[in-house]
Amino acid sequence: MISMTGVSKIYPGKQKPLVAVDNVNLKIDAGEIYGIVGYSGAGKSTLVRMLNGLEKPSDGQIEINQQIINNLTRKQLRGARQKMGMIFQYFNLLWSRTVLANVTFPLEIAGVPKQQREVRARELLQTVGLENRQYAYPSELSGGQKQRVAIARALANQPQILLADEATSGLDPQTTDEVLDLLLKINRKLKLTIVVITHEMHVIRKICDRVAVMDSGKIVETGSVFDIFRHPQKSITQKFVNQEETPQFAETNVVLQELLQQVPKGKITKLTFHGNQAKLPIISEMLRQFPNVDLNIVAGNIHRTQSGAIGTLYLQLLGNEKEMLQAIEYLHIMRVETAVIRNE
Repeated sequence: MISMTGVSKIYPGKQKPLVAVDNVNLKIDAGEIYGIVGYSGAGKSTLVRMLNGLEKPSDGQIEINQQIINNLTRKQLRGARQKMGMIFQYFNLLWSRTVLANVTFPLEIAGVPKQQREVRARELLQTVGLENRQYAYPSELSGGQKQRVAIARALANQPQILLADEATSGLDPQTTDEVLDLLLKINRKLKLTIVVITHEMHVIRKICDRVAVMDSGKIVETGSVFDIFRHPQKSITQKFVNQEETPQFAETNVVLQELLQQVPKGKITKLTFHGNQAKLPIISEMLRQFPNVDLNIVAGNIHRTQSGAIGTLYLQLLGNEKEMLQAIEYLHIMRVETAVIRNE
């Protein structure tokens, strides 16, 4: 569906050229929700602008639906863009138009007759849950409602690809989840490929199937969201995963440091559960089998991804050294990933 091979984007500069995107290779399958995550300046927005032809790569090739985007004429590019919907952080609605007129606007440009475009727009407003607000103006809507209008407008031309550039970063947490649930619903209903550009790992975890992590214009790590959360390899990816657990992660670190100082003995252990393991009473069974091992729970949480649940639990184990080792071995047998933070 989407393939980027050796793609770079270099802008001229007074002192030296600015490399915004650096030799990116990426493949996105049809029908999946693919996340591209990175901090400001990582190059992710430049990357998405090259996908829809708003920017031409300095080097490399972008192929979408068997078309080389960077080789298309202007006329061909206009046709290709009609198969790509785009939603933005700040909605980009026309404030002088009603909700209905905003959604019909792309169809108007495409020359669709008025009656047909209004029928299509009303269908889309029902899909996004705004059928009762079609004659309202953007100034009368909440942030979440404005983004729903933007999503409906992006779907007007029946695109095969939806590009979402920081589409939730200006919204509160509850509204963010509502918009993400809507994108997930659209993906499943329409089998639409969605490319999500974001700096929020929560967005990636909640709806994406796979993810690419960008840093300084490069793709530094890719994989399924499930695997990235389980085993982040690069330091920036670990930072993003830890960010998802903030502020709980920061509080856990404080408690761990206090334990390391106050209790001179025992094993501080991090357990990672995945899939159905997160729902099983593994810890209580371990305590039944090793009654001489004392256990303190420091912190824990469970995150949901599209591929299953991932649970993290920090424990302090105290007692006989041999039995503590046997208890940890039992966890290994139960296929619980275990990392001993302090081994005393």
